Amino acid sequence: MPPAALTIIRDEHRTLTAVLQGLQFLVKDVRDREIAPDFELFTIILDYIDVFPDRFHHPKENDHLFKRLRARTREADAVLDELEAEHAQGERLIHELRHALALWRVSGREGLAGFARAVDGYVDLHWTHMRKEEDVVMPLAERALAPEDWAAIDAAFRANDDPVFGAKPGQEFRRLFQLIVNLAPPPLGVGEAREAPKR
Repeated sequence: MPPAALTIIRDEHRTLTAVLQGLQFLVKDVRDREIAPDFELFTIILDYIDVFPDRFHHPKENDHLFKRLRARTREADAVLDELEAEHAQGERLIHELRHALALWRVSGREGLAGFARAVDGYVDLHWTHMRKEEDVVMPLAERALAPEDWAAIDAAFRANDDPVFGAKPGQEFRRLFQLIVNLAPPPLGVGEAREAPKR
């Protein structure tokens, strides 16, 4: 059985991936079907992906898993440096996403392409980042860390688990995620389907 921390990381990656894929789907839907964008929904999704990684996900990785892995082996240093730099890059890309969304709101349809590029850039970074963690760092950690390392890491991860689907979901994130589901049209959520304008 894998350490609890690794299961939590994979679960949080799945949650974030679902939200990011939903964001890409909504952008494509607005572009392809020429429907009016739901800026409230886009803003809520950006709020979620802005706060979730930085408040819940990355601190656990940096402060516990990465720190203990660095203490046990130098083999992980290069990839951990990359991952920590990507955590900071993700914060910058979120600001770019918010800026692109604001431009889209004021410029109309012309702003959609810039927002779509910003979304794709952010999603690509996160996909690459998650693959590095799951394909490189996690197997290395399983080999290098001792049982006492895992006991401490698992305890820290359980104390700060997934705020949406974990054992102790945070009301703020549960509410945000539920709002996304309620506002998003099928097949992503249960919100009202948006129709393309009649031609």
